[in-house]
Amino acid sequence: MKFIVVSLLFLMLTVPVRRAQRTTTTTTTTTEFSFGGFSGNQSQILTTGVATIKPDGLLRLTDRNANVTGTAFYSKPVRLLANSTVGSFSTSFVFVIIPTSSSNGGFGFTFTLSPTPDRPGAESAQYLGLLNERNDGNLTNHVFAVEFDTVQGFKDVSDRSGNHIGLNFNNLASDVQEPVVYYDNDESDRKEDFLLQSGDPIQALLDYDGPTQTLNFTVYPARLKSRPVKPLISRPVPKLLEIVQEEMYVGFTAATGRDQSSAHYVMGWSFSSGVDPPPLVAEPFNLSELPHPPPNTAKKTGYDPQVLSLIVALSGVTLILLALLFFFVMYKKRLQQGEILEDWEINHPHRLRYKDLYAATDGFNVNRIIGTGGFGTVFRGSPSSSSSSSDQIAVKKITPNSMQGVREFVAEIESLGRLRHKNLVNLQGWCKHKNDLLLIYDYIPNGSLDSLLYSRPRQSGAVLSWNVRFQIAKGVASGLLYLHEEWEKIVIHRDVKPSNVLIDDDMNPRLGDFGLARLYERGGSLSHTTVVVGTIGYMAPELTRTRKSSTASDVFAFGVLLLEIVSGRRPTDSGNFFLPDWVMELREILTAVDPRLGSCYDSIEAKVSLAVGLLCCHQRPESRPSMRMVLRYLNGDEDVPVIDDHWGYSDSSTSDLGSKFEGYVSSDRASSSVTSFSITRISSTSVISGR
Repeated sequence: MKFIVVSLLFLMLTVPVRRAQRTTTTTTTTTEFSFGGFSGNQSQILTTGVATIKPDGLLRLTDRNANVTGTAFYSKPVRLLANSTVGSFSTSFVFVIIPTSSSNGGFGFTFTLSPTPDRPGAESAQYLGLLNERNDGNLTNHVFAVEFDTVQGFKDVSDRSGNHIGLNFNNLASDVQEPVVYYDNDESDRKEDFLLQSGDPIQALLDYDGPTQTLNFTVYPARLKSRPVKPLISRPVPKLLEIVQEEMYVGFTAATGRDQSSAHYVMGWSFSSGVDPPPLVAEPFNLSELPHPPPNTAKKTGYDPQVLSLIVALSGVTLILLALLFFFVMYKKRLQQGEILEDWEINHPHRLRYKDLYAATDGFNVNRIIGTGGFGTVFRGSPSSSSSSSDQIAVKKITPNSMQGVREFVAEIESLGRLRHKNLVNLQGWCKHKNDLLLIYDYIPNGSLDSLLYSRPRQSGAVLSWNVRFQIAKGVASGLLYLHEEWEKIVIHRDVKPSNVLIDDDMNPRLGDFGLARLYERGGSLSHTTVVVGTIGYMAPELTRTRKSSTASDVFAFGVLLLEIVSGRRPTDSGNFFLPDWVMELREILTAVDPRLGSCYDSIEAKVSLAVGLLCCHQRPESRPSMRMVLRYLNGDEDVPVIDDHWGYSDSSTSDLGSKFEGYVSSDRASSSVTSFSITRISSTSVISGR
């Protein structure tokens, strides 16, 4: 008997045991569980649709069949609400997505907080087994989801990548969306991208801090030895309070589509939540303690190997014969005719080869796009292997539909190509390929003034300093002076605005985008009537009446730009706001200075800039200063003259403006702002107190 007991104990101690599941606990305020594989846990995981727990311990959400959904939720509800706040929670899981083939997979899956342990009525494909067409966007859904999307997401714009992570609140349109990358720990600012549907295990970590309402999310290949220090997404999500109810369920949803399908697996999953004590931060799983990942095999086509070999051989021979024929025809054509060029192509200098531009832009790859406009798309190009910004170029690809005819447009490019000034973007050359015209400019690394005034402060908190703003204003004025008075012809830009002002490495401005520019002979007439073009908020009011561009209309646009640089506000909004009117109506003029600058600005320079901006925005073109005088005012060489009480308005002009340019300068705003403002002369040594 003793021998039998000892033998049984010996067997129990020596039999290998796969990693045991950590004890799952659920109380009224805390929940904690960890599944290093799902074998033996069927009672704790509620599955619907095609979701199932495999014998090897893998949780499969969907197979690769078309138009299927699957959900898997923890069986017990989680309590996250405490004192009208969402408590902290943390989760970690390892997943694998295997597409049908290397080029065809979808649609993805979600980690979800749901008021129910399933998603009844949810649809497949882009609805991810989470919502359907009827309830998408309903506030009564009370659903929060982290979306792992492997195809172009629901309602995404055409250029949005399919391989991304989204944060969704009652909606399949993500409030936050980021491409799938992780930050290299050796170089914290270097991003490394990877595919969700690679067939390899991927680790995901989500931590929500209740007191700060901050959500941190990290995703990275599970083969890495340590988690990235910097999360992919880190931001406050106060909207989560509108989602969470007294009892919520945590789990996963997934779906496939008609023509795109993938198998979605979860290898391991842990979760903890609580208020007191706070939950443990989820730790990454050790792959050696999880079930083996599923094999990465795509569905085979079933072609006979001999037939396939014959097809490849015949195709190769055909391609060789076609290539020989092509080269023979091209060689014969060059011998007979040579290259036929039009007269303007022969005379115009700096012609570049299309194949060089194609190679420099990686075949005009979408990843190389740095801007788009009414005349085409701008790509960043690298003519050499050097990564220096000084060796890079900007290539604008103009489509035929955006030109008034190649000959007419290139006639202007011939003249504009000779413009040379430190505050203008330099046109290096051009290329004509079939129906496309390519213009090659210097690459300006710091982007546009628009992004420095608005986008960068929102993203990083970095605010453009006053000294830099003032130098940018004077630089743009210098560039316009060159165009209006110093070059061999008069150039009217017609589209002066922050997005057309690029900032170089030394923070010097470069005025660019001459797609709307007009050239006139000096001593000739500037009365040529054109179609009204420009950007709302920067267009001089006389353009709507006469349609005649002039240097004064450029001065008006510069005045609005100058007020925008000082105030950090856009010239218009969705209402009746117009920046010059707003500045005119202020009781103390320095109130217009961008509040983000605090007290870190020169009050005299700011007052001079605001006064010059208002003078440039005078309603009468003849009362606006020339760009030469503007530059003298800004340099302190001349005093700013008095602006008359009516600021150029008359009853007829204000009525005309109100009827023809509604939303630009309304008649009631004009009449209310012009009757009480006057500015005394301002010099570098004088001070004014408001109005």
